[in-house]
Amino acid sequence: MDKKKLMLLMGAMVIAVGTALAARSMLAGSAAPSVQATIPIVAPKGPKVLVAQRALPPGTIITADAISFQDWPDNMVRDAYFVDGKVNMNKLVGTVVRYPITAGQPLTQGALVAPGDRGFLAAALGPGMRAVTITVSAKSGVAGFIFPGDHVDVMLSQNVKSTGADSQGLNVTETVLRNVRVLATDQSTESESANGKTLVRQFNTVTLEVTPKIAEKIEVAQQVGSLSLTLRALADTPQELDRAIARGDAGGPASAQPAGGATRRSFYMPSEGGGSLTTGGEVSRFQRKNVPPAGPSAAGAFAGLTGAPRPDAGVRVMRGSSSTTVNPNGGAANGNPLASLMGGLMSAAASGAPSGAPVSTAQQ
Repeated sequence: MDKKKLMLLMGAMVIAVGTALAARSMLAGSAAPSVQATIPIVAPKGPKVLVAQRALPPGTIITADAISFQDWPDNMVRDAYFVDGKVNMNKLVGTVVRYPITAGQPLTQGALVAPGDRGFLAAALGPGMRAVTITVSAKSGVAGFIFPGDHVDVMLSQNVKSTGADSQGLNVTETVLRNVRVLATDQSTESESANGKTLVRQFNTVTLEVTPKIAEKIEVAQQVGSLSLTLRALADTPQELDRAIARGDAGGPASAQPAGGATRRSFYMPSEGGGSLTTGGEVSRFQRKNVPPAGPSAAGAFAGLTGAPRPDAGVRVMRGSSSTTVNPNGGAANGNPLASLMGGLMSAAASGAPSGAPVSTAQQ
């Protein structure tokens, strides 16, 4: 094939490719434009009603961040709903949920129990929980800075008396309960406020939410020693839960659901045991660090020896190479010569006499 024919063939191929590309672009440009249907969002026409911001199980104390007003269709508004402009929000804060409420569900008047109403404390208790009251003072009650809804730890202070020769007991304080919810202080289940500020007042009793077993232990602890409360930080419980889930100690898998899940609810329950313990020896060097020894003392062992000795009773006393038998009837003191003699032997032993050394009751 000569050069002229080759050039014509190549030119024809270039023209054909260009024509094909031009036709393709024309066909693509002439396609009908796509129409996207938009559905307008129509806001419900009606008043604003009070709804739950999150799931509220029975016993939940209503706080300002747990509820809010939301637009609601007019034809779906019921008389039991809390309508904006017709309800005082300050009176709703502090009430307790009687029935379970899901997130976004309107709150009804029958679903909330106000402080002072009949059955309020029973509604505030979680399923299977009990209310128990302990006596506190300004010192053991954190000077009145504990309010209903707070979580506290319970400490037990006692003096373990010695049963041995040493009369000094063991002063010890231990944390016996952790993460206990406060239901009421005295007969008040809500915080008092004036001019927008919470009032701090003294109280003599604190009502706690505990399990039946812990309630029994609290009653025993009040007989054993004195109870004190320590206030927990608001951020303590979520942080401890996150650490427990990471360690696998929260009673569920590491992928357990956070708020509202069974793992979180069970972790917020009061717990017993595992608390710290401090003895008097850790505070002062003049105090004990461990439990006093058990068993009767040496002096107590001879304290019960009373009465006159037998007529043939005697004590052999060694003086150098000679020995003499002494009748304890002679020189008896207070009508108890045997106890007097044993007391002399104990005094000699306490003065540092080595074991097996001769002990004499006579003066040379």
